[in-house]
Amino acid sequence: MDKLKMIEAGFAQKEMPKFNVGDTVKVLTKIPEGPDKFRLHPFEGVVIAKSGTGAKINFTVRKVSFGEGIERVFPLYSPAIERIEIIRSGKVRRAKLYYLRSKVGKHATKIESREEKAK
Repeated sequence: MDKLKMIEAGFAQKEMPKFNVGDTVKVLTKIPEGPDKFRLHPFEGVVIAKSGTGAKINFTVRKVSFGEGIERVFPLYSPAIERIEIIRSGKVRRAKLYYLRSKVGKHATKIESREEKAK
């Protein structure tokens, strides 16, 4: 086995939920507040992109806060991520949802869920 793949296999042992582009997720990251204390800071939004393979998977989460769009890129297996909670599962036909950057209001956050589409 390749040495790089062995190292990546060690990183990928951290359990993360399966989510796709279009899903609304809440990412809880660790913020250090002292030498031995940290707090969890939530970042909730729509996953607009996923890239990379193996231990180098990144995903971009976009939220609208006070009328301003905020995007943040997270490495999936980062030690700073405590957990990822899936709020809502979305049905999209694109791999990258960069078109949401030009949308305003509910159009920027409303993505039909798979359950709503089935009805």
